[in-house]
Amino acid sequence: MQFPESWLREFCDPPLSSEALADLLTMSGLEVESLDPVAPPFGGVIVGEIVEAEPHPNADRLRVCRVNAGAHSKDGLLQIVCGAPNARVGLKAPLALVGAQLPPGEDGKPFEIKKGVLRGVESAGMLCSARELGLSEDHGGLLELDADAKVGTDLRQALALDDRLFTLKLTPNLAHCLSVFGVAREVAALTGAPLRLAAIVPVKPVHDQTLPVRVEATDLCGRFSGRIVRGVNTRARTPAWMVDRLARCGQRSVSALVDISNYVMFEFGRPSHIFDLDRIHDGLVVRWARTGESLKLLNGETITLDPTVGVIADSRSVESLAGIMGGDATAVSDDTRNVYVEAAFWWPDAVSGRSRRYNFSTDAGHRFERGVDPQLTVEHIERITQLILDICGGEAGPIDDQKPHMPQHKPVTLRVARAAKVIGMPLDQATCAGVFKRLGLVFSEQPGIISVTPPSWRFDLRIEEDLIEEVARVVGYDKLPDSPPLAPLQPLRPIEAQRSAYSVRHAMADLGYQEIISFSFVEERWERELAGNADPIRVLNPIAAPLAVMRSSLIGSLIATLSHNLARKADRVRLFEIGRVFRRDTTVPDSEFTVAGLAQPTLLGALAYGPVVPAQWGQADRRVDLFDVKGDLEDLFAPRRLAFRPAGHPVLHPGRSAEIWLGERCIGLVGELHPRWRQQYELAHAPVLFELDLEAVREREVPACQPLPRHQPVTRDLAFVVGASASHDKLIAALLDDPNRLVRKATLFDVYRGAGATPGEHSMAVRLELLDDEASLTDERIAAALQAARERAERRVGARLRG
Repeated sequence: MQFPESWLREFCDPPLSSEALADLLTMSGLEVESLDPVAPPFGGVIVGEIVEAEPHPNADRLRVCRVNAGAHSKDGLLQIVCGAPNARVGLKAPLALVGAQLPPGEDGKPFEIKKGVLRGVESAGMLCSARELGLSEDHGGLLELDADAKVGTDLRQALALDDRLFTLKLTPNLAHCLSVFGVAREVAALTGAPLRLAAIVPVKPVHDQTLPVRVEATDLCGRFSGRIVRGVNTRARTPAWMVDRLARCGQRSVSALVDISNYVMFEFGRPSHIFDLDRIHDGLVVRWARTGESLKLLNGETITLDPTVGVIADSRSVESLAGIMGGDATAVSDDTRNVYVEAAFWWPDAVSGRSRRYNFSTDAGHRFERGVDPQLTVEHIERITQLILDICGGEAGPIDDQKPHMPQHKPVTLRVARAAKVIGMPLDQATCAGVFKRLGLVFSEQPGIISVTPPSWRFDLRIEEDLIEEVARVVGYDKLPDSPPLAPLQPLRPIEAQRSAYSVRHAMADLGYQEIISFSFVEERWERELAGNADPIRVLNPIAAPLAVMRSSLIGSLIATLSHNLARKADRVRLFEIGRVFRRDTTVPDSEFTVAGLAQPTLLGALAYGPVVPAQWGQADRRVDLFDVKGDLEDLFAPRRLAFRPAGHPVLHPGRSAEIWLGERCIGLVGELHPRWRQQYELAHAPVLFELDLEAVREREVPACQPLPRHQPVTRDLAFVVGASASHDKLIAALLDDPNRLVRKATLFDVYRGAGATPGEHSMAVRLELLDDEASLTDERIAAALQAARERAERRVGARLRG
């Protein structure tokens, strides 16, 4: 919320500087996000009036003006050469005298006005636009001042340019501070300075015309007030003082009636709406919308309504979105002559979230969904009416005020001892009672207990903790004592058989991968195409339409990040992410840490794309393939051994993918992206991906001390002929499965499929390392071990020795 300091001080003017006032508000919970000057520094600029304006003798677009500068033009009128299209006799505009310092230009230096000659005509100053003074970006002509501006007055004084702008960052519970008067009420409570109440004088009705209104939905509208004003001049010009105040609140001027409604909203926090009375058919009905109804809003958007949205309708159609925005059909225009002024209390739950459903927000909806004082609808209509009569003229009728369902605030009890414990500082009952009295709260006391009845403007006081917060912020957060926490410190013993996720991140970085962090909610298309998940878990209130489901795999995020990098000319990409995924699992119970039917495992996903190594002279270019990533996985798990078994997955190439097994557990998958999805996502080459259970990655073998062998190992090479279906893993496992534990290693060092090989078979040459820790191996024992290894290979994979 933004407002000028001068407006605030009209209601409450404590003896504090602007900076001290900002600090006080911040320390009481009303965070001042910024405190800015209304205008940049400049001097020597006054109010001038053009008395004469003649064409320049030597330039078509320039005019020679004679300007009255009041006491600053002792020798008569000042001659100013001006090129503004709106320079005319009688115009009052800013006049920069000779020697004036204007705001810095692009070079950062102040601009000094000097006497000069333009096309042979002397000019003793400069008439200024708003842009030249740093007031706005408007430079289409001179800044036109009010006709009653006093000539010769310093411009900063005439336009109150030494004012400051407060911008507050309010939390949702501070709805009562969404107005200048509301903030002033807080300042009065915090400082003890008197609060000046606005003098709202009821307007005497001059006719008895009323508009029939029926409130059907009392759970939507608790109070509805309205009045007819006839004969208004909607083309009347909004006064400059009101335009300036609205601008300093961040609101542009629209028309006199709209400006009046907005002005009272910023002043007292009361959104209102002004209807064109002649466009209303018969009367108004406050109700819930009906299925299939539509409404064209003031912003030009046409929306389809449903029974969860409140509306104001007449006998023919819906005319307004209750508490949010008016409709185009009954909007006031230059031809409007009779208006209906409406101010109502809309229940917060009936307004909350409705505007976001249609992808827009309004100041009215922002206030009503947090709670607006229901007791002052009539007073605020009186204020709006008086401004309409003062600016637009007209004749006011009586106010129709209906109260079908007014809110009733229940008393809230505060225990003084509990408040002192929660806040962490000594408090007595008198201090707490003094806070509530300063805040204007009605309360009763018993020893150690204060019962507070929230006022009509406070919708946030519901439980004891709310009252404790009020005490803390009014006493001042800066008054809280500095007390370090007291707690026993017990260092956690790290589990030696498990490494941290932080260590896994470092291990991945050491392998050349860079970490990414992405949203847990993703596009539904990713889940269907890249995870094979036809029924993903949906987000009830997504932050954006595409991000509508929870991810069950990290692959979609990795490919999206790859595409983002490739679009920025990255040719070699290595990515990894550690994150939760969300999957349906009926075996998961409902508990303190889990949701029934929802599994949330943490995975490690990674992707490799492009050359194996950056471009260099010592190694030929080669794209990364499945075996390169398989090597990265083996490095990540070393010294534990992984097994890779062929398997299919919707996102992976059917012939270049595998499941990853650790012992008897399948812990993930690895493979190239399927050609279909490579083409679908417009990738020049197929990236290689893997996805693992993080808990399996974190496991590690505890180092165990082993004595050095006292004997030399023996190596022997064996060449086996195996069928095409025999895998490397099965052959190696058969050779290592030695009951006498003599075969310690088995390493494949050659594969032959050349001439002489039987079709459908190939040769695999394996080097065996044999070792006995207790005795030297004799030739007989070596031969027996080799014979046993050959028999195991023949029995399990059908291997025979190559002749």
